[in-house]
Amino acid sequence: MPKQFETRAIHAGQPSDPRNGALMTPVYFNSTYEQDAPGSPRGGYEYSRTSNPTRTALEENLAALENGRFGLCFASGLAATMAIASRLKPGDHVVAANDLYGGTYRLFTKIFAPYGIDFTFVDARDARGVEAALRDETRYLFLETPTNPLLSIVDIELCAGLAKRRGILTVVDNTFATPYLQRPLELGADLVMHSMTKYLGGHSDAVGGVIVVNDEELRSELAFYQNAAGGQLGPMDSFLFLRGTKTLAVRMDRHCENAMHIAQKLESDPRVERIHYPGLTSHAGHATAKRQMSAFGGMISFELAGGVEAAERFSCATRIFALAESLGGVESLLEVPAIMTHASIPAEERRKAGLADGLVRLSVGIEHIDDLMEDIGQALDASAPAKVR
Repeated sequence: MPKQFETRAIHAGQPSDPRNGALMTPVYFNSTYEQDAPGSPRGGYEYSRTSNPTRTALEENLAALENGRFGLCFASGLAATMAIASRLKPGDHVVAANDLYGGTYRLFTKIFAPYGIDFTFVDARDARGVEAALRDETRYLFLETPTNPLLSIVDIELCAGLAKRRGILTVVDNTFATPYLQRPLELGADLVMHSMTKYLGGHSDAVGGVIVVNDEELRSELAFYQNAAGGQLGPMDSFLFLRGTKTLAVRMDRHCENAMHIAQKLESDPRVERIHYPGLTSHAGHATAKRQMSAFGGMISFELAGGVEAAERFSCATRIFALAESLGGVESLLEVPAIMTHASIPAEERRKAGLADGLVRLSVGIEHIDDLMEDIGQALDASAPAKVR
């Protein structure tokens, strides 16, 4: 296995076809496979819900990028979270960060809580608060870092250590950082997951999720669920994600570079009341981010002095940043989380976690920085009330 990330991204799980030398992994559109004898599938493949060669290549590729042993790909990031949560039983308990993707919060509170599974949401930046929330019934410590949308930084090694001493598994949603910038398994996490729809795909043209683990028994449990529940990733999407991971490193370098320039501009603008970007030394989690990440990512969130009205004017005024949900594509996007991606979280819970109604989230793309800076500047001008302009 090649040592360097960029080389693994292009080659891991993807040898050339021994029959004809084709370099790109084929898209295996078949649903079933010929067997050599009853119950003797050729090459281990019998039905594409269970396994598919294109998906296998992607799973091996992503496991290699996270420096893990096993990857399992699903139809969405939430389907991957669903697989992790499927191991829970009535009476089990989960401690989760209180600054989570809204869909994860909805899955926990609306789908699993009614079955008698208890969830405690804590500020995961506070290790003492995390430790105090752990119980004998706790099965998972579920973290995001950087968090969505406040870009808070959680000390993975510290929190995973607290959980491990109690026999609790740590899950890290690594979507914002990607394995190029951060590898939670190396920091003590037991499971790492991604919405591949975002940076791993990188082109806003496929939806998928992945879990990477090192423990073989845990992998077997999750693979059983993947097959039994049928939420696996299809072959065409698997091919698209393999295409995406090949350029992950070079894309992330540009995402990070552009985001730093924009964050510095926003931090110095008097119309911006608060900015969240871990690459800024003013960010409360900067030192931790610098220790566990190799760079600071392409996501920024901020609040304008004019509140919700200013945020809405800003988000409707950009010309390059498209007003849209999702993130991590080559194109720049923006959204207002309280109205869009995090609307499923009750307003009281959002505000308790620090998510202001007027927060704007930027997914900084890989366009030329001069064009992005100009777009931010004119949108800031447009965000001011008419009588002030």
